[in-house]
Amino acid sequence: MNFNIPPHIQKLMDEIREFVYEELIPLENSRLYGGHFGELLPVLREKREKVKSLGWWAPWLHHEWGGMGLSLTEYAHISEVLAHSPLGHYVFNCQAPDVGNMEVLMMFGNEAQQAQYLRPLASGDIRSCFSMTEPGRAGSNPTWLDTTAVRDGDEYVINGRKWFTSSADGASFAIVMAVTNPSAEKHGRASMIIVPVGTPGFNHLRRIQIMGDEGSDHASHSEVEYVDCRVPAENIIHHEGAGFMIAQARLGPGRIHHAMRWIGIAERALALMCQYAVQREVAPGRPLATQQTIQDWTAESRAEIEAARLMVLRCAHRIDELGAKAARTDISMIKFFVAPILQRVLDRAIQAHGALGMTDDIPLSYWYRHERAARIYDGPDEVHKMVVAREEFKRYG
Repeated sequence: MNFNIPPHIQKLMDEIREFVYEELIPLENSRLYGGHFGELLPVLREKREKVKSLGWWAPWLHHEWGGMGLSLTEYAHISEVLAHSPLGHYVFNCQAPDVGNMEVLMMFGNEAQQAQYLRPLASGDIRSCFSMTEPGRAGSNPTWLDTTAVRDGDEYVINGRKWFTSSADGASFAIVMAVTNPSAEKHGRASMIIVPVGTPGFNHLRRIQIMGDEGSDHASHSEVEYVDCRVPAENIIHHEGAGFMIAQARLGPGRIHHAMRWIGIAERALALMCQYAVQREVAPGRPLATQQTIQDWTAESRAEIEAARLMVLRCAHRIDELGAKAARTDISMIKFFVAPILQRVLDRAIQAHGALGMTDDIPLSYWYRHERAARIYDGPDEVHKMVVAREEFKRYG
């Protein structure tokens, strides 16, 4: 694999980085970090239109759906740059969970579903949410769900409770994973079904507080209850029993998106730490950067970020060349390798900033409380380590 960044991608990265620092980072403030994302929506709509006019809309998305059509490896570089601001991915229409839902509808949706849901989602006219995790079941085992969808004539009747349905506040529809075939083998029991949020029986119970931050609109996580929620049978995606297969297809490339976003966050956290260290004095004429501990943290952070980036780019390259299934061990490795690096870099940056690091005057505490979940969502670290170990043991019989 050639790790040199192609000139056209490097040029694009430089231009987008300039946009992020000139147009988005100045919008950041304590209200955003304090969970009031919704207050920025009017100005963010303007920024989204500007991104479209510049030809940068949805860099990962196929041309036919209005995106730039970048490969996964090319997009990985862009995703890192966008992550320097909590607003970056949203403004460029490559935010989770919409990215994953668009991929599901592109790969498995029929023409009617694509016209009704994918097209407006791809153009940024609506948002969506993904409803899989349940409070009463282990999120690490997506084959074990309580939520059911029972066929009744030309409809499915959905009952169950989900939580961490990210971005449900303000979404137009949910993709729900529910059991449709309870007697099937465990990987064929669940299906994915599209549920418009205005459907009777779709009950938005609350926005869940994340370490005290409830969030709003896109930047929030919700608990949702489905009570005799009826949707047309044609809202099922692909076919009955395909839910687990679709979930795996959705999560593979998604982990590349997450990992490169984590690297971008770590890069900005390190930059904030270094900028502060050379300016802040611990005594007259003695900047914080002269302290050996700070030097150690800086060196360790730089080495870890570089190692993480190379690992993720290699994984993205393998997916581009061989497909997600062939790269499944690499996907698991980047998940449990990169997430803790992000945590360590953020922790060092907060510690270096002292009391300032704990405030919402800068983005470090915001990222710390929200990105701690990086080691949990899309499969906890422990499960991914088990996957890698199992594959390793196969080499020895």
